[in-house]
Amino acid sequence: MNIDLFIPCFVDQMSPQVGMAVAAVLERLGHTVQFRSGQTCCGQPSFNAGYWDEARAVALRAIEVFAGAEAVVGPSGSCVAMMRVFYPQLLKDTPHETAALDLAGRTWEFGEFLVDKLGVTDVGAHFPHRVTYHDGCHGLRELRIKDAPRRLLGAVRGLELVECDETESCCGFGGLFSVKFPMISTAMAEVKGGSLDRTGCDYIVSSDPSCQLQLDGWLSRNGRKGRTIHLAEVLNTVAD
Repeated sequence: MNIDLFIPCFVDQMSPQVGMAVAAVLERLGHTVQFRSGQTCCGQPSFNAGYWDEARAVALRAIEVFAGAEAVVGPSGSCVAMMRVFYPQLLKDTPHETAALDLAGRTWEFGEFLVDKLGVTDVGAHFPHRVTYHDGCHGLRELRIKDAPRRLLGAVRGLELVECDETESCCGFGGLFSVKFPMISTAMAEVKGGSLDRTGCDYIVSSDPSCQLQLDGWLSRNGRKGRTIHLAEVLNTVAD
């Protein structure tokens, strides 16, 4: 397939290696990958803050940029949910509703795309570590992604996957939520971070860079040895 990368702000600014890993995995599977430089933020901050007119303008920009793309793939359940779930809502009953639905139907979260679109679970990765998986809220609740990342991790050579006891609890980030309600956000991070830490794993795997930011902050503040890593980075590791 011809695949367009959708690179969210957190990846662009703070973890570009995640985007590179997505591209590398897809190219290793034989697909053509391109990045359209005209893309911008998905508009979720404006949308969550109630600035829907501004969010609509960003949505229209994305529709224009990704016009004609066979598939749009992003390494963030949160940002993909914005494009797939909320763009059609923002543009409902407007002349752009059909275009929003069309883009939504071509937009995929990375792990979901591998499993549900390409039918791939084994990408030849080798990652000899004990890991646990964190379900980001938008990926879990808006996109209904639960099984795909676990199937992908289950096929990685040398990897041991251990489930925590709060698998579906939010990490507390929630974009603007963590800014508006920092004390509640911190308390939620204590619950989810503690649950993940109790697994004794070397790595917390996530499909959402924003969740990684929150959890890495908790790990650092509490002096824990574990660290987060994106699913794409795990799948991009191969045996020497």
